[in-house]
Amino acid sequence: MAADTIQLAQTIRGHALRMITKAKASHIGTCLSMADLLAVLYGACLRIDPKHPQWPERDRLIVSKGHGAAVLYAVLAECGFFPVADLMTYGQDGSPLTGHASHHVPGVELSTGSLGHGLPVGCGLALAAKRESFSPLPLGEG
Repeated sequence: MAADTIQLAQTIRGHALRMITKAKASHIGTCLSMADLLAVLYGACLRIDPKHPQWPERDRLIVSKGHGAAVLYAVLAECGFFPVADLMTYGQDGSPLTGHASHHVPGVELSTGSLGHGLPVGCGLALAAKRESFSPLPLGEG
């Protein structure tokens, strides 16, 4: 991992620990196990624009294990989708930062929680994109 992604991973781990501690919530193991992956994807791979979270040509990351929401929110905040200070509202009444990933948070593609539904949803999103505009050929001819 590059130095900047290592730093990002450490930063989002710290955010997740503080968020979960303040909220008296669980699932820290899930968050810690995702931190390196999210740091590399958001720090070096994904085509995203935090100022335009619905940019049609963005890469879409579907996170099935939605109970790792704290670290997902942390990386989104660090990337500029919303203020880092908002992380401290995690798990509080009225906060969009719920215990499972919520599509009401800028940068979250899909509300999740049920393990395993990310793959079929991702396939459906890809198929819809191909049918609508990203492929000049009809489905099945390319």
